[in-house]
Amino acid sequence: MKKIDEEALAEAYNRALALEKAGDVDAAVNAYRQVLEIDPEDHGGAAVRIAAMGRGETPPKAPDAYVETLFDQHAGSFEDILVEQLGYAVPVMVRQRLQALELGPFKRMLDLGCGTGLTGGTLRDMVDDITGIDLSENMVEIAHEKDLYETLYVAEVEDFLEDNDDEPFDLVTATDVLPYLGALEPLFFGAAENMVPGGIFVFSSETLPASDGRPYVVGPHQRFLHSEAYIRTRLADTGFEIVEISEINVRMQDGHPSPGHLVIARLRG
Repeated sequence: MKKIDEEALAEAYNRALALEKAGDVDAAVNAYRQVLEIDPEDHGGAAVRIAAMGRGETPPKAPDAYVETLFDQHAGSFEDILVEQLGYAVPVMVRQRLQALELGPFKRMLDLGCGTGLTGGTLRDMVDDITGIDLSENMVEIAHEKDLYETLYVAEVEDFLEDNDDEPFDLVTATDVLPYLGALEPLFFGAAENMVPGGIFVFSSETLPASDGRPYVVGPHQRFLHSEAYIRTRLADTGFEIVEISEINVRMQDGHPSPGHLVIARLRG
C-alpha cells in the first residue's frame, strides 16, 4: 500500500469541496477523481460524492475506509449529533414495533453497525445475549464502556456475516446501516446465514421514491436511498417474509425530514 501524500490529498479534497459547493459539477467531479488517484482507498468518500452529483456509476457500497474514518472522527460527539441535533429515534421505534407485534423476548441478538450502543441499549431488557459489530474502533470502545454487550467486534458487517461461525441469532438488527450500502444481497443473505429459522430481522432504510425507477442511488447527503420494491424483492430472494414495513422519518437533515422505512422480516423456516 503506497504512502498517501496527506498535504496533496487535503489540497485536492478541499478544492473539490469548494467546486461542489460553487455548483461547478464538472470541475468538482474531476477534482474528486484526482482525490481518488491520491487516495485509492477513498477515506474521504470521493466516490459517493461523485455518485451523489449524478456522475459515474453508483458504487455497490460506501468505501470501508470512508465509513471507518467518518465514524472514528465523530465517535465522541456521535450521540449528541444523531439524537439531539438530528432527532434520530429509530432504536426506540424498533422497540415499540417489536412490542406491538408481540415479538420477543429473544435469546441472541446481533446488532449490525452497533455504533455506540443506541440500539443495544434500547433493547437490552428484551434479549439475553447481544453481539455488536461496527467498523469504527472508536465507536466500539464507547459501546464497550457502557457494558451493554456480551461480545463486540470491530469488523465490516458483510465480512463478519460471511466469516462468522458462532451460534445463530434469533434477532438481527441493522439500524442506520443501509444508508452506507447500495446493493443489499450480501447483507440480506449474510443475515439469513447467521439466523435461526423464524428469526427476526429488523432494519431501517432511507426511501428512494418509486417514480425514480432505480433500485438504489446515492442521495444528496452521500447516503444511499433504496426503493421499497427493491427491498421487498431482495428479502424474498434471500429467504425472508415481511412481517411489517412502516413509513418513518429516519432523521432530520438540514431541517427537513428524511423519509424512510422500518422493516421487520422473518426468516422462513
